[in-house]
Amino acid sequence: MLDDYRAIVGEKYLLTGEGAARWTTDATGKIKATPLAVARPADTAEVAALVTAANAAGQAIVPAGGLTGLTGATAAEGALVISLDRMNAIREIRQDARSAVVEAGVVLTRLHEAVEDRGLSFPLTFGARGSCMVGGFLSTNAGGSNVLRYGNTRDLVLGIEAVLPSGEVLDLMTGLHKNNSGYDLRHLMIGAEGTLGIITAAVLKLVPKPRAHATAMLAPRDLGAALKILNAVQEDSGGAVEACEYMPGDYVENYAQMHPEHGMPFDTPQPVNVLMELGSTVPRDSTPGPDGEVPLVARFEAILGRFFEEGLLLDAVVAQSEAQRRVMWARREAAAEVAGTRSPRVTNDVAVEVDRMDEFITRADAVLARVDPGAGRSIVAHLGDGNIHYTVWPGSDDPLEHDRMVEAIEDIVVDMRGSFSAEHGIGIYKLNSMARRKNPAALGAMRAIKAALDPKGIMNPGKMLP
Repeated sequence: MLDDYRAIVGEKYLLTGEGAARWTTDATGKIKATPLAVARPADTAEVAALVTAANAAGQAIVPAGGLTGLTGATAAEGALVISLDRMNAIREIRQDARSAVVEAGVVLTRLHEAVEDRGLSFPLTFGARGSCMVGGFLSTNAGGSNVLRYGNTRDLVLGIEAVLPSGEVLDLMTGLHKNNSGYDLRHLMIGAEGTLGIITAAVLKLVPKPRAHATAMLAPRDLGAALKILNAVQEDSGGAVEACEYMPGDYVENYAQMHPEHGMPFDTPQPVNVLMELGSTVPRDSTPGPDGEVPLVARFEAILGRFFEEGLLLDAVVAQSEAQRRVMWARREAAAEVAGTRSPRVTNDVAVEVDRMDEFITRADAVLARVDPGAGRSIVAHLGDGNIHYTVWPGSDDPLEHDRMVEAIEDIVVDMRGSFSAEHGIGIYKLNSMARRKNPAALGAMRAIKAALDPKGIMNPGKMLP
């Protein structure tokens, strides 16, 4: 088999032993798996040839991108890893169509920079953007900070190309906004975590780059007040809010201890801290006036003044420079860094309806105090879409205790008709959750699709489906 793979990609690009060390773990560091080999194909034809050969041999395949996942989806013990990192061309940027044709190995930051030069933006962003790749964030249907305005990854993809477990190439590389011609196989591949095929290229939606931002740290009275402020700003600005991120007081204190150069967001510590950002492409909103003030920022400040009068807002700091804006974002995007200050940790990536986030946190804190009185926790949340990252620092090293804690949190989520996996995916770490919580009919349908497309079960086996 190794000779077959070597003949396809060449000696230099089939890695074994120490050469494959990078692919033995992921961003969590929990994976310790040794792949049979790592193949680094140059194009879709080589991916298809590798998959065809592996299928004939019954060899397990694990697709890999930037290895920034948090669920163990790239664990590859004894498997052939197919890394898409060499397939990193931005084939075309279609200015008037506002789309980009890219290969799966393109790093997200590089895409941001390439389209920014054209006055455009690909509006998906999160902390791992400097290393995550197109194929990876499509395979996990990544979320991030701008879901509020632009949606998840699935909402930003017009077309894809993927290699099926048979080795056949699924060519759906159109830039069409309407195509009602049967099952939407594009959406089937997005979020499948490589269990149904390997995404090799995509046509992505672009939007005009904002000419101006208005960014602020807010201290609402409580989360209910924060949601009222968000809704009012959305209405007043015509939907210009791009992000609305919640950080409780203990989170910002932990961050300030790690980065004293950035300090605290307010002179007086606040229990509720919200980062809100608006963006506008309209010249009248973004062109500074004679006094140098940007109209979008001025309007935002005026709206915030009203909330002070109504008692919904206790404090606010509006960024007056790009440097101040970057500090605000650095605080929010350090969530993994803050959570990683203690070990062990149990990550809960859940979603509830946006007006019930406070209820979830209150109930989860009560359960945590009862189940593990010595535990701590770190929270950040996407206030605009209901996604809460509820990381627990348990008082025990026992994995069974950790799973019981996750189950207790899931009980709350299920009772609130939420989701136990908002944006990180399933991989192997959430297989128990899938077995406990996923609707049996839905699991049956997923297994039927997997069996139909991958009858030998070679494509990222052991992931997603319990």
